[in-house]
Amino acid sequence: MENEFEVVTLVDEDGQKANFAHVLTFNYEGQKYAALTPVEESDDDEAEIVLLRIDKTPDGDVYSPIENDILQNEVFEEFLDLMDEIEVESE
Repeated sequence: MENEFEVVTLVDEDGQKANFAHVLTFNYEGQKYAALTPVEESDDDEAEIVLLRIDKTPDGDVYSPIENDILQNEVFEEFLDLMDEIEVESE
């Protein structure tokens, strides 16, 4: 079975657009995060995962980078744990 991901277009501070496939949205320590992967093909065999914090604003959701390295590692570990759980459930 092939996974189909929703494509999300993000716009950076300079107005540059980039497309990402939405992998997972999850909560960690009371904050919402999104795991995305670039749509463009990469030369690497491993998939690149981008983790962004989702902040609610009056104008809609804002996706922000995780600037604290320790928090980023914790969020990544949570993402890996959740992906393992999803994999086990689908077997």
